[in-house]
Parts: sequence; C-alpha cells; structure tokens
Amino acid sequence: MAMKRVLEPEVMDTAEDANAYDAMDHSGVNHAFTERLLELGATGRVLDIGCGPGHGPLQLVAMAPQVQVVGVDLSHHMLAIAAEHRAASSHAERVTFLVADAKGLEFADASFDAVCSNTILHHIPNPVDFLREAWRVRAPGGALLIRDLFRPETAAEVDALVEKHAAHEAPAARALFRASLCAALTPDELVDIARAAGMQGCDVVIDSDRHMSLQMAATAVVTE
Repeated sequence: MAMKRVLEPEVMDTAEDANAYDAMDHSGVNHAFTERLLELGATGRVLDIGCGPGHGPLQLVAMAPQVQVVGVDLSHHMLAIAAEHRAASSHAERVTFLVADAKGLEFADASFDAVCSNTILHHIPNPVDFLREAWRVRAPGGALLIRDLFRPETAAEVDALVEKHAAHEAPAARALFRASLCAALTPDELVDIARAAGMQGCDVVIDSDRHMSLQMAATAVVTE
C-alpha cells in the first residue's frame, strides 16, 4: 500500500527551524530552479511564494538583471534571516520581502509577470487554495514554476532519499527533510489539485528522483 501523506507544520516559525533550514545546502537545487524559471521566460516583476530565508530571490536577481522579485513568507523568523541576506547582497534594491499567507495573497489579480515557488507546496494542508492564489496573481501569459518534493511510495524509499541527499546534514536538517518527503504530494495528486484550482495549460514535470514541477512558459497561449 502506498504511503499516505503525513502533514507537517504549515509555518516553520521557530528560530531553531529557520536557522536549521538556512544552514542546509540548497545551492544546487536553487540554481537548477532559477535556471528553469528563466528558461520559462520569467521577466519583469516576479513573485516568489514561500521564499524562506531568501536564497532563491537573491539568486534570481543576481542571474537576471531584468527582474525585480517580491518574496513572501508567513514565517517571521525566516524573513528575519532573509533580510540579513538581502542586506549583504549587491542586488538588494531589486528584492523585497513581505509577510504574507500563500492561501490569501493581498495582491491584485494579474499583478506579477511571473510567479514561482520552490518547495513550499508540501507545507500547505489544502494546496488548492495556494495554487488558486498563485494562478490569480500571475498576469496572463506569464511564466509559472511551482516546484516541490514528491512523496515516495514507501518508508524505505524515504530512508534511501534522506541518506542520499542529507547524510552530510545536521540531525535537525535530516529530520526536516524526512518530514517534508512524507508531507509532499504525488504527481497524480498535483494534477488533480491543479485542475481543482482552475489552472489551465500547465505541465506537471518530474525532474529528479525527489522533485516535480508545475510549469508554464511565458510564451504559452492560455485561456483565462
């Protein structure tokens, strides 16, 4: 029997969790995410939902001089770390960090040229609300990239992935990664949730042994 989804806390808002997450090496994943987002045609004003300690938005502006990024998160401790990283960046003027709930964003419809999110989906108990909001604030024809872990079928596979990708991390970081794998969706679940959120023309792509993406290129023709 396939492993059922086990929810984890929606907000990582303790100093310990935020520091543990910030200390993990996300550089490879963040670089691949940013490259793919730019390949999809992200430009202009970009919204990063669930930006955590800010590594993703800061890498994006460093790689793409044509973008400005608004990064939002519900964790005050994560955003405090993000502010520190922003202060040390030479691209700080093109990044803004705000407290916001992914399930109810206080932005106008179609207010961003591109929308992205990297590994926040599994934190949301009802991801339909999150995807509906991401779709709402994206301008018609804009790029979209929602990337997350996907849930293995068995506990043994979870153990193997933790050993493969987090063996060198601190115990707290390994525990966070394990919990995230168990809280993630499957590709089939993501297809169903995207459909329920009213998203049209998006592709679900499995891009590694632990990540999948909901993608739309900026040049795609969509029916709103």
